[in-house]
Amino acid sequence: MQGQTSYSSGMDKYVAASSSSRPTIIQLPDYALQQFADSGTIIPTSACIEASGFDTDPILPRALGAYSLEGVLWGMPFNVSNPVLYYNRNMFTDAGLDPDDPPVSLEEWRDAALAIVDSGVSVNPVVLDSSPNAGGGWFIEQWFGRAGELYANNGNGRLARATEVLYDNDLGAELMTFLQDMINDGLAMTVGDNAGGQDNFLKLVDPATPGAMTIGTSAAMGTVLQALGSGIAPGLTEEDFDVGPMPGPGPEPGVQVGGASLWIVADKPDEQTAAAWDFVKYAVEAQTQSTWAAATGYVPMRADATELDPLAETYVTDPRFRVAYDQVLSGSDDITANAPALGPLRAVRAETARATAAIFGGADVEATLADAVVADNALIASYDERN
Repeated sequence: MQGQTSYSSGMDKYVAASSSSRPTIIQLPDYALQQFADSGTIIPTSACIEASGFDTDPILPRALGAYSLEGVLWGMPFNVSNPVLYYNRNMFTDAGLDPDDPPVSLEEWRDAALAIVDSGVSVNPVVLDSSPNAGGGWFIEQWFGRAGELYANNGNGRLARATEVLYDNDLGAELMTFLQDMINDGLAMTVGDNAGGQDNFLKLVDPATPGAMTIGTSAAMGTVLQALGSGIAPGLTEEDFDVGPMPGPGPEPGVQVGGASLWIVADKPDEQTAAAWDFVKYAVEAQTQSTWAAATGYVPMRADATELDPLAETYVTDPRFRVAYDQVLSGSDDITANAPALGPLRAVRAETARATAAIFGGADVEATLADAVVADNALIASYDERN
């Protein structure tokens, strides 16, 4: 087993490696889906399921759908996550807000930020970022899915190969204008590209000008709570922070499935492939998923894991861990609830993130989105020509 510093590093090494030096299993997120399906280097998980009679009934249908193309499951969902709202309960109370009733819609999010500023509790009520894997890319896809709108054509690439992205439409302009207005009105600030995925959380415990709210992956919950418990922020404990659904368009929560899956690499000796499938089956057993989710903040990819300790007890004693799971259950079954399947999705997110950063800095929303869409569609066309 060899750990990587990031999913991006793992993907780059996999693509550059020869077939003989590739691992037998690799763990990568949704942006690998179309590329792996086109590569001929991955054994479809569907084939393993059919050959072994593996029971998929307990697995969350939306988790299976996240890694499926045209009815073929390519990767086995393992560490499921989605964005949630992290917020300071004390600041909510001091601002006259109910800490047990966090904002769910974008309008409620803005109202909460305004109350925090007007009460003098914080000058940074909302902490944003423009990371491709968060506020500059992934979150935008999430908001499109929640609004029931396609981010890319051909059913987000799930019905046929996507040829263009669509985020320069009215919804995209409304979302970006909303965020830009939040910054311009002093209701939000940005920590930039947030490459390490920590800067937004660190701003919440900034001793000088702490933020009150930020959106981050549920996968960080275990780490965040552990850090608070260790005394990283004097005067604050893990009980001072809470977790709510990701604010977004409309009054009801709902998210696309994030995280990563396990992919079995082709052209390995039969005994290695069989051992790889045995490991995947172990990794997605109900007890394994219960233990994993309770320790991290990831969502179990199968419903029966929630009935087993330690996760069953954790969901009762610390409901913060259940928020992300409930968001998956409350999400739509519409095709827009699946993330876009694009061969160059990682590069597309990077381009979208550059546009987001520019908009946060005051750039014209519609013109910036239009330019980004042109660049992203060129990336898609180039990929399709090669594949």
